[in-house]
Amino acid sequence: MNLTMLNLAGLMLAGAVATVAVGCSGGDQQQMQQMAPSIATITLAEGTSDLESSFPALIKGKSDVAIRPQVTGFITKVCVDEGQQVSKGQTLFILDQVQFQAAVDQAVAAVNAAQTAVSTAQMTADTKKKLYDKNIISQYEYQVADNQLQTAKAQLSQAQAQLINARKNLAYTVVTSPSNGVVGTIPNREGSLASPSSVEPLTTVSDNNEVYAYFSLTERDLLSLSDGGKRSLKEAIAAMPKVKLRMADGQIYPLEGTVATVSGVIDNSTGSSSVRALFNNPDGLLRSGGTGQVIIPNVQDNVIIIPQKATFELQDKRFVYVVNDSNKVVSTPITIEASNDGKTFIVTSGLKAGQRIAVEGVGTRLQDGMAITPVDQAAQAAAAQQSAEGVAAE
Repeated sequence: MNLTMLNLAGLMLAGAVATVAVGCSGGDQQQMQQMAPSIATITLAEGTSDLESSFPALIKGKSDVAIRPQVTGFITKVCVDEGQQVSKGQTLFILDQVQFQAAVDQAVAAVNAAQTAVSTAQMTADTKKKLYDKNIISQYEYQVADNQLQTAKAQLSQAQAQLINARKNLAYTVVTSPSNGVVGTIPNREGSLASPSSVEPLTTVSDNNEVYAYFSLTERDLLSLSDGGKRSLKEAIAAMPKVKLRMADGQIYPLEGTVATVSGVIDNSTGSSSVRALFNNPDGLLRSGGTGQVIIPNVQDNVIIIPQKATFELQDKRFVYVVNDSNKVVSTPITIEASNDGKTFIVTSGLKAGQRIAVEGVGTRLQDGMAITPVDQAAQAAAAQQSAEGVAAE
């Protein structure tokens, strides 16, 4: 083979190698482009958060009065029924009055006898006084008569006090309501023995025109409420918004309430403090002993809100994938508020407005440093809506 043919073969070989190299380079770029998956993203912006926190609550009437007799006796009449609306002073129960009426009659007789004794002692003392003034009797005889008069008066006072007590006990046989309210359970009926020492009351009268919903806040909640001690609990309560009540059937009670008080003592066993919210109850819809959930709104302005599905946890920390200018995802740690609606998080640090984050494939497909083809979720949704509107118009 001569020199010319060798040179020609070398040139052909070099061209073939160059062609293969160029082809491989272009294929790699095309393959990389094909490997970058289309991932939905959102651009962060500040907005208003309208979250709610709910707490289990126990409902009680503004005044729940346990009705107990003040004397012992058998119930002769139950004048009301369970669930009945009663007014202050209305008769609820009548106890056997025979023995108490007899005690009153006996006390009246004792008073009459004591009054007679006083009258007799008064006449004797007056007579002795005249005789003493004329020096007919000694001072000793007059003093004895006067002492007998004072004793008779004391016995009259004692008899009158016993009469008052007997009449009061007789009055106690008629058990009346101490306030307006609704009658609770009546466990004992006619013929049952009622006593002040009985463990179970005759009934309970609940003033339900206003009710309290009792719930608990943790020590952390209380510190958050007071801004870490920057303001007092009293000021924090005054600044709290109106609260709502979700009833046992899931419905929202139509009237809003206000947080009235927060206990000043934290229960060591639960680590929480009792809180009381007041609700008006003009129709009596809420009953003492019922349950529900107190809902406290948490409205914040100029905050960044992200979908929960855009986050993942790693070693007790929460992360998102931020999309950089090269369309690569970068895992970024963030902090969030504890309260949430189950769908979104309020970001307190780690992100800022204008950044893009991935909202698809988080925790499954995406990896730190991975290249993606971002698809703006908002623009995609707007285009889909516009297309749907166009179809509807046709």
